[in-house]
Amino acid sequence: MAGWDPTPSSCDCFVALPPHTAAPAVIFGKNADRPRHEVQEVVYIPAAIHRPGDKVQCTYLEIEQAERTHAVVLSRPAWLWGAEMGANEHGVCVGNEGVWTREPLGEDEALLGMDLVRLGLERGSSAREALEVITALLERYGQGGSCKEEPVPFVYHNTFLLADCTEAWVLETAGRYWAAQRIREGSRNISNQLSIGREITAEHTGLRQRACSQGWWSGDGEFSFAEVFSLTHQPARMEAAKARYRAGKELLRQHAGHITVETFMAILRDKASGICVDSEGFRTAGSMVSMLPRDPALPCVHFFTATPDPSRSVFKPFIFVAGLKPAPQVRSPTFHDDPAKQIPRFQSTVDRRHELYRRHQAALELMERDQERGQKLLQTLRDLEKQGLEGMNALLGGTVAPHPEELADLFFDCVEAEMKFYT
Repeated sequence: MAGWDPTPSSCDCFVALPPHTAAPAVIFGKNADRPRHEVQEVVYIPAAIHRPGDKVQCTYLEIEQAERTHAVVLSRPAWLWGAEMGANEHGVCVGNEGVWTREPLGEDEALLGMDLVRLGLERGSSAREALEVITALLERYGQGGSCKEEPVPFVYHNTFLLADCTEAWVLETAGRYWAAQRIREGSRNISNQLSIGREITAEHTGLRQRACSQGWWSGDGEFSFAEVFSLTHQPARMEAAKARYRAGKELLRQHAGHITVETFMAILRDKASGICVDSEGFRTAGSMVSMLPRDPALPCVHFFTATPDPSRSVFKPFIFVAGLKPAPQVRSPTFHDDPAKQIPRFQSTVDRRHELYRRHQAALELMERDQERGQKLLQTLRDLEKQGLEGMNALLGGTVAPHPEELADLFFDCVEAEMKFYT
C-alpha cells in the first residue's frame, strides 16, 4: 500500500516563546529528516507582484497565484517546488512534519505539505495569516502525491509549526480536515504524530461532523483531535515518534527560562534522543534555527546548515535585507528533462548535489576515515559557527551596527568561509 514505507522516518520541530526564552524573542527550530541521499538546498526568492489571472506551478499542481508574494528563504529537497522549512521577510517561520491518520491517504497528486509551507510563507505576513492561507488551500485542493523522489509512492498528511515574533501555532491535518492550537507563551514541539487534544483554537467547520459520520466520535463529551483522528494501530515510525516527542519536550523543559539559539542548535544535534537522525534509510538532511526578536527595530536572524547531519554541520546566519547576494554554492543544478517533472515521474535519477554538499560530503568521509583529523576539522567548523553566533548576538544586542552591504553578503560569506575549510 502506498505510503506505508517500513523505513523509519522523522522530523522534529520546536518553538520557544517568553518566558521560556532567555531574551524577549521567539525561537524556532527544525530538523528535516529525509531519504538518506536526498539533497537539501537553501534558496532565496525575492518578493514579487503578479498579474491578475497568473498561475503558479507547485510540485504537482498548478493553482492561482496571489497578487503579491513575500520574499522567502527556504530549505527544501532540491527536486520539488515547496520547502521543508523556511522564513519570510516579515519574520514568519513555518516547518512541516509527516503524519498518518484515520483519513485515507490519497494517491492522486495534489498539494504537498511542503508546497503548503512555501505558500504560507509567500502569502502570510504573520503566523496567523500563514495558517489561514494553508488551511484555505488545503480545503480547496487537498493534499497528496509522493513526497519522495522514487518510483514507489511515499505519501503522508501533514502537521505544521508556524511562528512569528508574537505567537506560534500548531496546525495538524487529516486529509482536508484540520485543527489548530495557538501558543502564546512557553514552548512546544511536534514529532510526526497528532498532538492537539482538547486545546483547539480553530478547526475545519466540518471536523466534528466528519468524526461522528465515521463512527470515530460519539458527539458526547469533550472532543480531542488527537484521540479521534489518530490511527488505532500506529505504524512503527509513529511509535518511534512518540519517544522523540517526549525527549524533545523534556529537553525544552530542562532549558525553560534560558532557551537561546544555541540551545536549539544543541537539541537539533542530539543523537541520543533520535532528534538528529542518521540511519541507513533516513537522516537529517538540513536544519534551521531562527531568532525572532519582539523589538521591531531588531532584525530576525535565520540559521541554515544546507548540509546533512547538524552534529557535523555549520549553522550559517541569513538576514533579509535589500540587495542580498545570491549563494549559488547551496543551489542545486537544474535539469532540462528533470525526472521529477516527467510523466511517469522518477523513472531515472540525476545528481542534485550542490557545491557545498559535495565538499561537506567529502569532509564527512574524512571524519569517518581519520578520526583525529576529522575531530580537528569539526572543531574548526564549531569555531567558525561560534564566530557567526557572536556576531549575530552583538548585532541583536546593539553593540555593533554593520553596514547593510555586510548583511547582504552575510550568508554568502559564511558559506564561502565554510567551503575553504573543506579544500
